[in-house]
Amino acid sequence: MDIQQLLSERILIIDGAMGTMIQRHKPEESDFRGERFANHSHPLKGNNDLLTITRPDIIREIHRQYLEAGADIIETNTFSSTSIAQADYGLEALAYELNFEAAKLAKEETSSFTAKDPSRPRFVAGALGPTNKTASLSPDVNNPGYRAVTFDDLRIAYREQVRGLLDGGADILLVETIFDTLNAKAALFAIQELLEERGATVPIMVSGTITDASGRTLSGQTTEAFLISVSHVPLLSVGLNCALGAAQLRPYLQVLSEKSEFFTSAYPNAGLPNAFGQYDQTPDEMAAQIEVFLKDGFINMIGGCCGTTPDHIRAIAKVAANYSPRKPVVAA
Repeated sequence: MDIQQLLSERILIIDGAMGTMIQRHKPEESDFRGERFANHSHPLKGNNDLLTITRPDIIREIHRQYLEAGADIIETNTFSSTSIAQADYGLEALAYELNFEAAKLAKEETSSFTAKDPSRPRFVAGALGPTNKTASLSPDVNNPGYRAVTFDDLRIAYREQVRGLLDGGADILLVETIFDTLNAKAALFAIQELLEERGATVPIMVSGTITDASGRTLSGQTTEAFLISVSHVPLLSVGLNCALGAAQLRPYLQVLSEKSEFFTSAYPNAGLPNAFGQYDQTPDEMAAQIEVFLKDGFINMIGGCCGTTPDHIRAIAKVAANYSPRKPVVAA
């Protein structure tokens, strides 16, 4: 079934946090290394994307738990699977393989669930994270003109990532947790470039991050400015994720809902982190906060980011089933 059609019929559920669930398994250095990387020169603990190769059983179980909780869309374990981000671990050469294997694994799980209930198709969203560098801001306060990465560096890295995700079977491409719209524009350019070469069409989701109560992205854009900056691309959706909890996200989702000709998505954190960086918001508390903007008709796709678990997604899915999806604004 076509996802555009589904989105006009009901609110779709996105999965929750990958990192939160990986932490429950308490992986050690040996889990990240496996046999293949036993003698790798760099420490690998914390490179969650590498677990797709070294501990695929963990990633597969997490995908399955979210699908069982009611997720219609699961994200690949590829948030940091660009050559740029993997350079921190000395694994730049692994970028294509990480994306291919992550998409393939996720696709196997969604295909299994869709086969059990064809009336409820499940989708794989190939996740393209923001990388650990920014094209708009200098990392050196003494040299504001300096940039640690160029637009072309990003375009080339994202192109390799997209190639792996598509070859692995991703149904959707999700450019997410955008703190710098210039990085996102490089990702979108790479996507369009590759799709044009292949003569292919793939739904594209974009999700930005409002970093604090100023209502702006890290690179300084308001929600509306961010929306305008990416609207030249024929997108499936524009939304917001991470950084804030559901309650804090509401005013910015309202802007998107009122202005966007695309479908809208949101996957907030489980509240704000406590003094220890942990997320305390319960599934029921989070679902109650999300229900506010479901009632207001702001949403087409809803899920969870940092701190969320299958229990959070289950509670959100239960609430979302009671509401109709938002109708996108008709372009003038």
